[in-house]
Amino acid sequence: MELTPTVAPMIDLSRQEDGTNSTETFAKVVAEGLSQEPKSLPSRYFYDAAGSRLFQDIMALPEYYLTRCEFKVLTENRQEMAKQFAENSFFHLIDLGAGDAMKTKILLRELNEQKSAFDYVPVDISGDAMRQLSNSLQQEMPSVDVQAVVGEYFPALEWLQENKSERKVVLFLGSNIGNFKADESKHFLQRICSNLSPGDKLLMGIDLRKDPDTILSAYNDASGVTAEFNLNLLRRINRELGGNFEVEQFRHYPIYNPHEGVMRSFLVSKKEQDVYIRDTGQTFHFDAWESIHTENSHKYSLQQVSELGKACGFSVETVFQDDACRFADVLFTVG
Repeated sequence: MELTPTVAPMIDLSRQEDGTNSTETFAKVVAEGLSQEPKSLPSRYFYDAAGSRLFQDIMALPEYYLTRCEFKVLTENRQEMAKQFAENSFFHLIDLGAGDAMKTKILLRELNEQKSAFDYVPVDISGDAMRQLSNSLQQEMPSVDVQAVVGEYFPALEWLQENKSERKVVLFLGSNIGNFKADESKHFLQRICSNLSPGDKLLMGIDLRKDPDTILSAYNDASGVTAEFNLNLLRRINRELGGNFEVEQFRHYPIYNPHEGVMRSFLVSKKEQDVYIRDTGQTFHFDAWESIHTENSHKYSLQQVSELGKACGFSVETVFQDDACRFADVLFTVG
């Protein structure tokens, strides 16, 4: 009987270097963000279990074109992508922010079909998500070697560089690069490049500039699911950190600036109020109509993408787009 690969034990890098756990880190980040002027909270904390379910609902909304466009790009170009990944040699396929890997599975099936020599290394801060993904892949694609890594992106990349010396192909799908400010995106890509070797590759999802109304609708759907997704960040603080946010006293407010190409989301306090958060030991004051900035989503031109990659040590190998040029998955090479 032919033996099939088994799922390797997960690598858990979630404990911070200073010994704090993820809840302590969350409390520290929230305290810092709500003490700033203006207030802000990082979008990476949207994705607890409830937030992840809401985002699944968002992806099915008629207004939310991003997921459908990227699915189309990946599906129509999967054969060429797999060939360019493989290059007739073994490689590690590293999936940053893998989640349920719904889109990545398009590529995994094609790589399997082409009998490419690779293993799959999904990376996510959610241990539950990585356990579920490892189990689902063992059922759906038992011939794929999987070793999930739980932790932040850069500790994971550093661990991989130290422990897995073979060629690497990094996936950063879903236009997540758009969540960074301009200087942050450059720093982020430079750090990715610093953990790769010449010839390694990066496939990155990019939401392209388009009709501003189309973009705004995607972040302000008529059924209010995106509003619930944004407000769930306050519910998460209440659940996990002992906050006493009156969630109904805040509203979701999105705005798109076509000059900058930036979609921004806010939570706006409907009244003057004080919020106590147990795990921070602090009370935070809100004036009426004061906002919390929760998300940036930058939209790029292809020229901007090429310039960003070049500034960070990458060169563009191939640009894969949908027919309407709304979304691109760009394959970069190091060096």
